[in-house]
Amino acid sequence: MALPHSDFWGYDLNDGEIMPLAECARRCRTNCACVAFQHKANMECYLKSVLFNGRTFPGLPGTVYIKVPVDFVVPEFHVHQWQAHVHGGLAILEENITGCGDRAAQEVLLNASALSHKHVGDAAGKPVWPYLYGFLSALLVVEAVVIGLGCLLFSRKGLFTRSSPVYPMDEGYRLILLTTSFQRYSYAAIKKATGNFADEIGRGGSGVVYRGVLDDGRIVAVKALTTSVSRSHGEEEFQAELSVIGRIYHKNLVRIIGCCSQGKPRILVSEFIENRSLATMLFLDEDGDGDGGDDHDDVLGWSQRFRIAVGVARGLAYLHSECLEWIIHCNMKPENILLDRDLEPKITDFGLAKLLDRRPLGSASRLVREANPSRRIRGTRGYMAPEWVSSLAISDKVDVYSFGVVLLELVKGVRVADGDQNTDVRAVAKAVSEKMHSGSVDDLVDGRLAGDFNRAQVKVVVGVALSCLEEDRNRRPSMSAVVQALVSVEDA
Repeated sequence: MALPHSDFWGYDLNDGEIMPLAECARRCRTNCACVAFQHKANMECYLKSVLFNGRTFPGLPGTVYIKVPVDFVVPEFHVHQWQAHVHGGLAILEENITGCGDRAAQEVLLNASALSHKHVGDAAGKPVWPYLYGFLSALLVVEAVVIGLGCLLFSRKGLFTRSSPVYPMDEGYRLILLTTSFQRYSYAAIKKATGNFADEIGRGGSGVVYRGVLDDGRIVAVKALTTSVSRSHGEEEFQAELSVIGRIYHKNLVRIIGCCSQGKPRILVSEFIENRSLATMLFLDEDGDGDGGDDHDDVLGWSQRFRIAVGVARGLAYLHSECLEWIIHCNMKPENILLDRDLEPKITDFGLAKLLDRRPLGSASRLVREANPSRRIRGTRGYMAPEWVSSLAISDKVDVYSFGVVLLELVKGVRVADGDQNTDVRAVAKAVSEKMHSGSVDDLVDGRLAGDFNRAQVKVVVGVALSCLEEDRNRRPSMSAVVQALVSVEDA
């Protein structure tokens, strides 16, 4: 059905091609999405998918041909014809719709919108919604699978089941487990990893350490905390360890990777350090691993000792000033300094750690600390600061004092703090100070080094050690100041 001088803007199926009317009509008939086509005088063909936004007005080039059923009878009538008249030289287009004046003329009503909607549904509606519904369904399926796998994984790890009895002080322990990357091991897993606690590699006042191998092949150190006092004291010790674990991560501190709190055993799982402790490697003749100084192959060189001193100082400075809370080790000694394969020091044994409220050293916080000092003596004889036996509140300066003793032992290569022989550390420090003032340094250094050491570094190390051993704790430097002093001669 032809509609001259008409057009339906938009919804073109093509960009317009030059072709005869017959070819344009053939393409529309063979295209199910085509409901009409427009053919212009210049032979441009436009296929229409929707009969919407149509206009008919004089002078519009082209004729729209609407696709109708084969059995549809199109009456002979003209739609919107215009005739030109000239009045006084002025051209006028006058609309003359045949049939308006003829009552007998046949009237035809064409519902173009119904046709267009039908074809729109066939051409556009059907492909879109199935894809959208399919995409949403696939998304829901994937989400359900992920949630199911997550629940299965958590259930295997025991997060949805009631664990072993947790004692009253373990509530903080539960919170730490949820807010850190700790792995909570069962007692059976620990027993399997250690071969029923067969390979003991260390023993101290806070527990026994065993070598273990986890299911993933990692070699770990398993520390079973022990205590000779009440159950509550063991809980306090365990909670202190966990509090420290949740706050520290430093290359010079042993990394704790998990724990076990099933039943009575309180167990910590930490990284395994390949080499032995500083005490074992520094005092070879005492532990039976050397021949009293004749074999120099295993003797720590001065550069190694200096690097150990700097690493331990950095680890303590981190504990004292860089953690979320101030942490006091309280038992700094060569046995609690482990050496990895590169002889990098790592501080261990936080079973005796004391946490301080991280507040400024104002009068209020000092009153709180002095009103509630920890009077239970901690540490090892010879490495303990004088304030342990006084009425003074304990501060991080007790670690500074212990570090001073360790520095002297690194220089001399022998025990300065020997509790068994009741060695007077103050007397040793006084003798060292006198030799420093006399300018004699060689007599202070371990003879096994055979004079192979950096004298500038030795002078600084000894000077720092003596300042750390001041009886008045206010005259001792902070560990941050100690690090700066040692690093200043690192390249000397």
